[in-house]
Amino acid sequence: MSFKEYDNYDALGLAELVKNKEVSAEELLEEAMQRTEKVDDQINAVVLKHYDEAKAMIKDGLPEGPFTGVPYLLKDLHVLLTGTKTTYGSKFFKDYVADHNSTLVDRYLEAGLVIFGKTNSPEFGLTVTTEPELYGPTRNPWNLDHSAGGSSGGAASAVASGILPMANASDGGGSIRIPASCCGLVGLKPTRARTPMGPDRGEGWAGQSISHCVSKSVRDTAALLDATSGFSPGDPYAPTEPSGTFLSASGKDPGKLKIALHLPTDTVKIDEDVLSSIKKTAELCESLGHHVEEASPKPDIAALSEAIGVIISANVSLALQQRADALGTDVTPDVVENITYRMYENGKAFTADQYAKATLINHQAGRVLGNFMEDYDLILSPVLAKPPVKIGEIDMSSKDVATYIERLSSYSSFTGLYNQTGQPSISLPLGFSKDDLPIGSMLTAKFGDDELLVSISSQIEKAAPWTDKKPPVYSS
Repeated sequence: MSFKEYDNYDALGLAELVKNKEVSAEELLEEAMQRTEKVDDQINAVVLKHYDEAKAMIKDGLPEGPFTGVPYLLKDLHVLLTGTKTTYGSKFFKDYVADHNSTLVDRYLEAGLVIFGKTNSPEFGLTVTTEPELYGPTRNPWNLDHSAGGSSGGAASAVASGILPMANASDGGGSIRIPASCCGLVGLKPTRARTPMGPDRGEGWAGQSISHCVSKSVRDTAALLDATSGFSPGDPYAPTEPSGTFLSASGKDPGKLKIALHLPTDTVKIDEDVLSSIKKTAELCESLGHHVEEASPKPDIAALSEAIGVIISANVSLALQQRADALGTDVTPDVVENITYRMYENGKAFTADQYAKATLINHQAGRVLGNFMEDYDLILSPVLAKPPVKIGEIDMSSKDVATYIERLSSYSSFTGLYNQTGQPSISLPLGFSKDDLPIGSMLTAKFGDDELLVSISSQIEKAAPWTDKKPPVYSS
């Protein structure tokens, strides 16, 4: 099998080759490992390698599933694979070895995926770039001076650079959609609780966080959601079941849709390239027969900013304290990065009333968005306010907290809302900056309507395909 042939297929396409015995799972794994070794010194995406474990998976026999034999990478955050490290991008967890699988990982294995490593994440997935002190920065294959995004930056960089067609990612404030936008990929954040968080947790960040993937194609994203979604015993709640499969939704005409074009207010400065790109996406949607008009929901943004800070800080504080208790030590400023430690301190200081208020604010925003979307099928907006930032611009080790917060908030002000309301939201690779850096367009549907999001995304993919263009750093 040649390098070129590997590039011609998405994950479902590779699985079909294995099924038809045109190529073996061993050959695909060898290809993925060789590609990792070829480019990872430049991008720093794959920080934990499970080559021997992956070979053993194949030797022991793979189950028959939609992705049998396809190489896959986990994010180094929250998803556990028995006998392997999960470090959460933190030196405080650098020696943590899982003694069980996450429910999601069990579903990956049942789908036939071959897990051969884990990808870089910022410490605890807390920011929009991927530059942990433990492993160093993941770089964007479109321009190595720029970030691949975060927190699933390692996953996005690995897929964009041609190592594999899709990889595990998670999103608590934009962490699937942001790196997808930065690296020119498809990045779907499913509806709250669509994929499982068990067996250790019932929800992430009060329901704001969820796992899925970044991918080259919409149909891979849809088929993986079919393979991994659904209620798990003990889950605290679940969204409504889809009417059919998500993969079948990728082949359906979405119909004529009413789309709200959400552009920034006077308080949000947006780059001209981003604005131009999102307007072109609106024009593309209109050319496909959809009605697009400028309209924006009006949640209390200040209250939402306060709420997300309380919820995430409280969860960081708990995670660090649990780790400290397990190690028989204390949480001190030298064991985590500066921003992480500040969040730990904040989490310790917040009251129960503040946490209850934060969850109430999120739920109130869900009502506002729910009522707004009685009049619209979708919301179209930017993913980020500007193209991918340079390495070091948003640094969790920074001692200048005020500057860190200002840079973070001015860069990423669109994605977090849909984590707080739980709605499905996707980044599609539809634009480039004048410096040839990817710019994603974000579509968001009503709570539970992942199928519509898959349908419109597939329609757009057919009308404006994106896989032909490759970044300068590409393993082929």
